[in-house]
Amino acid sequence: MRYFLEVAYKGTRYKGFQIQKNALTIQGEIEKAFEVLFKRAVELTGSSRTDAGVHARQNFFHFDWPETFEQKWIYNLNAILPGDISIISVAEKSDEAHCRFDALSRTYHYHVYQYKNPFLTDQAYFYPYALNIALLNDAAAILKKYTDFTSFSKKNTQVKTFNCTILQSEWIVKDDQLIYVVSSNRFLRGMVRALTATMLKVGRGTISIDTFRSIIESKDCSNTWFDTPAHGLTLMQVSYS
Repeated sequence: MRYFLEVAYKGTRYKGFQIQKNALTIQGEIEKAFEVLFKRAVELTGSSRTDAGVHARQNFFHFDWPETFEQKWIYNLNAILPGDISIISVAEKSDEAHCRFDALSRTYHYHVYQYKNPFLTDQAYFYPYALNIALLNDAAAILKKYTDFTSFSKKNTQVKTFNCTILQSEWIVKDDQLIYVVSSNRFLRGMVRALTATMLKVGRGTISIDTFRSIIESKDCSNTWFDTPAHGLTLMQVSYS
């Protein structure tokens, strides 16, 4: 039987979501917990890779299991897992269900704070510069008019297309933070951090809205900024039908 496993995690200590040789990862820790509890290995498939240091309020794996998965085992697995990883739920799905390919959209938040706050140091980006929020939202709205985001993808990425459909793109103010909220059917490697970094240049007045448009249309990532740190980024939701 196939199951979807919903997880949340604080990515500070980890080298990323997907298992890597000789590295601490979210997938590696969960597979290890399964082996400790059940004395047999499980092969997990992830829905959305997150980079080293990136957090998630919701992400998914799927796995096949030879028997009914009992809900009480969630408690047992969480007792084994470190405190910065939590299994939220396990749900039975059809045998053909795929947590990556069946996802309709993903939503990320990038958190920025402008005044020193020791409680945000590992979950938001300290950016102590004056920002024009209206300009930030003008730039965010422009993104919905485009589909080719080559300019916002890191080099050496193995994808067949750089096209993405952005469903939501806006800046909001909440809990003394400035948050970039973006939803899309897919994201490219480094895309959200690059979008955020480049829009911050618009909000600060370093580049104009017209320059921002030209960066998008150039389809050249050498024109783009990628310098926002990973710890400000959180995967908030993976949506299915």
